[in-house]
Amino acid sequence: MIKKILEVMSLLLIFSCSVGPDYQPPHFYSNERIRKSLHQQSTGKKISLFWYRDFNDSVLNKLIEDGLKQSADVDIAVEKLRQARQNLRINKVKYLPTADAAGKYYYLKDSRAYSGTPLSTDYYELGLDAAWEIDIWGGGRRLTEQSKALFAAASADLQNVKLSLTAEIASVYVNLRQTQEQIQIARKNESLQSALYSLTKQKYDAGLSDDISLQQAQYLLTTTRETIPQLEAAAAALRNSLATLTAHLPGEIDSILDYRETGLVTQPLNYDLSRLYKLPVGVIRNRPDIRALEYNLMAQNAAVGQAIAKLFPNVSLSAFWGYQSKNLSSLIGSGSNTYNYAPGLNLPIFHWGALVNNVRLQKSLTRQSMLQYKQGILDAAAEIRNAAVNVENEYKRNREAQQALQAQQEVADLTGRKYQNGLAAFDEVLSAQQNLLQAQNAHLASNANIYTYLISFYKAVGGGYIVNDIPDNQTAASDAAGALCKG
Repeated sequence: MIKKILEVMSLLLIFSCSVGPDYQPPHFYSNERIRKSLHQQSTGKKISLFWYRDFNDSVLNKLIEDGLKQSADVDIAVEKLRQARQNLRINKVKYLPTADAAGKYYYLKDSRAYSGTPLSTDYYELGLDAAWEIDIWGGGRRLTEQSKALFAAASADLQNVKLSLTAEIASVYVNLRQTQEQIQIARKNESLQSALYSLTKQKYDAGLSDDISLQQAQYLLTTTRETIPQLEAAAAALRNSLATLTAHLPGEIDSILDYRETGLVTQPLNYDLSRLYKLPVGVIRNRPDIRALEYNLMAQNAAVGQAIAKLFPNVSLSAFWGYQSKNLSSLIGSGSNTYNYAPGLNLPIFHWGALVNNVRLQKSLTRQSMLQYKQGILDAAAEIRNAAVNVENEYKRNREAQQALQAQQEVADLTGRKYQNGLAAFDEVLSAQQNLLQAQNAHLASNANIYTYLISFYKAVGGGYIVNDIPDNQTAASDAAGALCKG
C-alpha cells in the first residue's frame, strides 16, 4: 500500500507544473533607441569602478576607500544581502519532505460516567514523524524563484549603496575644497583691501580724499571680513560630513583635510569629453538601481504564480514510523514496531473570494513594479543626458570665466595703480575690486562644477558597478502537464 502511495506521489511530482506567468523581460525602449537618445558610440568599453582616481587626489581616494570599508550604510546593505541569502536557503527547501524525531508518554483515565467502569490507558512512543506537502502546482518553485530574485535585488542594492556613498563623498570633498579656496580668496582680498583702506585713510588725513571714499573703503574691507567666519563654519560642517561618511568622529580626519595650495579645484580637470559618449551598450539596464527594480519585478511576477497555486488542490502526505509499548523497558523491540501514513487532499471551495482577489492583487502589484521599472529607465536616461550636457557646457563656461578673471585682474591692478597716483576716483577702485572678487569666485565655482557634474555623470552611468544576470531558474513543464498549466 505504501509503495502504491509513493508511486502516485512520484507521478504527481513528475507531471507537476508551475502555474502563473513565467518572467519575460519587459521591452521598454530598446538599446538602439536609448543609444540614439544619449548619442552613444557604443564602444563596449566598460566604465572603471575607480573613476574617481581620474581626479588625481590621494586624499579623496583614501576617503572613498575608508568609506566603503567602514560605512554603516554599506554594512547595513551587506546584512540585508545576508538576510536575503538565508531567506533563499529557507524557502528553497520549504516544499521538500521533512522528518522529526518524536517521543512521548501518553496516559488517559476515562471517567466512570463515560465507560461505566473506570479505565486507564498509558503507553510510550518513540519514532520519526515525516511530512511532505507536494509542490504539484509550482507554488514552492515560484517561492524559490521569488527568493532568488530578491537575493539578486539585495546584491544590486548593496552596489547602489556603494555607488551613492562614493559619489556623496566625492561631492562633499569637492565642496570642501571649493570652500577652502573661497576662504583663501577672501583672506587675500582682505589683505589687499586693508592696504587700500590704509592708503585711503592717509589721503583722507592729508585732505586728498573725502569722507565718502573713506567709508566706502571701510565698507569694502568689513564686508570681506564678514564672509570669512561664514565660510569657515561651512568648511567645518563639510569636514564633519566627510568624517560621518567615512565612519569617523568629528575632528578625527581634519589633519588630512587641511588646506593645500594645489587643491583639487584650483584648476579645471583635463578631461576627454568624448568619454561622455563612449558608453557600453545597455549602460542604463546595468545600473544597480535599475537592476534592483527589474529583480523586484521578477520577484513580484513569481508572487502571482504562488497566488494562483493556492486556487488548486493541495496534496500532502504525513507518516510515522517507530515503536510503541505500554512499558518503557520493552519499547525498543520487534514486537513494538508501529507505523502509520495519512495522505491528504485539501481543495479550496469557499473563501469569500479571498484567494481570487489575492491573485488580482498580485497581478496589480506586478503591473506597478513594471511601471516603476519603466519610469526608472526614463529617469536614468535623463540623468545621463543631463550630466553629459552639464559637463560639456561647464567646460565652455569655464573658458569664459577664466578669460573674464584675467581681464578683471588687469582692470583691478591698473585701477589700483591709477588711484595711488591720484588718476582715478575711489568708486572706480571699489567697482574693480568687487568685480574681481566676483570673477575669482565664478572661476572657482566653475572649476568645482566640472568635478561635481562629472561625479553626477559617473553616478548616472552606474559608476562601474555591473550586476550579473540571475541564472535561468525556469523549468519547462512536461508536455503532459503543459496543457494543464497553460493560463
